[in-house]
Formats: sequence, C-alpha cells, structure tokens
Amino acid sequence: MSEYFRQEQIIEHYDLHESKFLTPFQRKALLKNLQTNLQPEYRKRIEIILLADMGTSQSQICEKLGCSQEMARYWIGIAEAGLAHKWNERPIGRPKIVNNQYIDRLKELVSNSPRDYGYAFTNWTAQWLSKHLASELGISISDRHINRLLKQMGLSTKPKNKLPLESEQIQDNNISISDLSTQSEPHINWSFNVGIEARG
Repeated sequence: MSEYFRQEQIIEHYDLHESKFLTPFQRKALLKNLQTNLQPEYRKRIEIILLADMGTSQSQICEKLGCSQEMARYWIGIAEAGLAHKWNERPIGRPKIVNNQYIDRLKELVSNSPRDYGYAFTNWTAQWLSKHLASELGISISDRHINRLLKQMGLSTKPKNKLPLESEQIQDNNISISDLSTQSEPHINWSFNVGIEARG
C-alpha cells in the first residue's frame, strides 16, 4: 500500500471513529499536519497516534505501518498520556532504545527503596532512576522521559501515604524521614543520625 493511499485511508476512516485519547484540537492539528510535506518518521508518529486513537491495537499498527513494537508502544503511550501535540518534539535519529528489559527494571526499582541498592535516601527521583539505569543498562534517557514512562505504567516517584517503617520513625516526635524533602539532588553519602531523648 502506498504511503499516500494509506494516509488517505486513515483520514477517511478517522472521522467515523470516536476519539479515545485526543482532544478535538489535537485531532484537527494532527490531521492537518498529516497532509503537509512531512519527513516519513514524523508522518509515521502521527499515523500511530491517530490509529491508536481509533482503537487500533499495537500489533495491527505495526503491521499496517511497518514500524517496530517499541516505536508503536512509545507513541501510543504519548497519545494515552494526552501529549499527542508533542509529536514533533522528540528529535529524529537513532532513538534511545527503551526496551522491555529497561521498562521491567524501572518498574522493579521504583517498587523498592533506593536503600536496597546502596543509596542513603529513601525515595527515588526521576533523575536518580535515570542515572542508576544508565550505569546498569547503558541506556541514558532524560528524567522527563522517566516520568513519562512511570505515568504510562501508573507509577510515580512520589511516596505513597503509608505508615512509615519503624526504623524510619523518630519516636516521640511523630516525624518520619519521608516527611523531609529537599530541592537539591540527594547525595549518596548522606546519613541520618537520629537521637532519642532519654526519658526523665
């Protein structure tokens, strides 16, 4: 199927479907851009987003467009996150390969405490997740991309409101380490010395 014919088919069928993720503004902008003289890589991004918005499955999209599972998954995730208008913000070129191994490891890290991996702080930041994964898997992506991936998985670096562990609780003061926050990047060699007053 020629690219032009495929594009015409998408535009023609698109209006027959109810939008799953896109706002009317996003739909209009993407359809308009699809009809301009775009580089093939950008055109494919828009087609993935529009097909996903019509309810087309990831495997069907890959089959129709001849794109990789990774590419389809990434742009479907962008559409689901309401960020379809950012289709042209990621530069074209060899993508940073975020594969299943990376996703699984990210999920595993964020589900555990940084202390389990030798860090002194108790909550992950996107920046530290990015650094840790870069050193472990050799794939370096921005903290914004980390946050996007976490959002797609329904995860977050923000601590959940749960009862603090006894070791993280300062007795008599009702303050836990997780209540402390800092604007600066945590240093690996930080340590907390908690003194408990002797009872009189």
